[in-house]
Amino acid sequence: MGSRMLKVNSLMKREISQIVQQELKDPRIGFVTIIGVEVANDLRHAKVYCSVMGDKAKKDESMRGLKNAKGYIQSELGSRIRIRYIPELHFILDETLDYSMHIEEMLRKIHDEKPISLEENTIEDDQ
Repeated sequence: MGSRMLKVNSLMKREISQIVQQELKDPRIGFVTIIGVEVANDLRHAKVYCSVMGDKAKKDESMRGLKNAKGYIQSELGSRIRIRYIPELHFILDETLDYSMHIEEMLRKIHDEKPISLEENTIEDDQ
């Protein structure tokens, strides 16, 4: 990926984050963090990776709110960013953070379990 595309991705991420956090008034949209943006080389489409705090229902509701606000977000981007095309946004729920927290919790549980002593579990032969 060229440096121009990296700049476009970074700029899109910053602007979308600002719009979502400060301008959207949809009550369905909860605590949403824009994790990253990948703009296609032809600038026609952009994948917007989002992380949402909450349970599955809250995540689904927030994603529906983002998808409904897509037109507004795209028009705002058009007035803020000077590029040939404003890409069509595709919001994607990124559950990497949830997965890593789950793994960390499992590792913590394994670490907290009392280790079994080898002497207690030996089988003695009666010969």
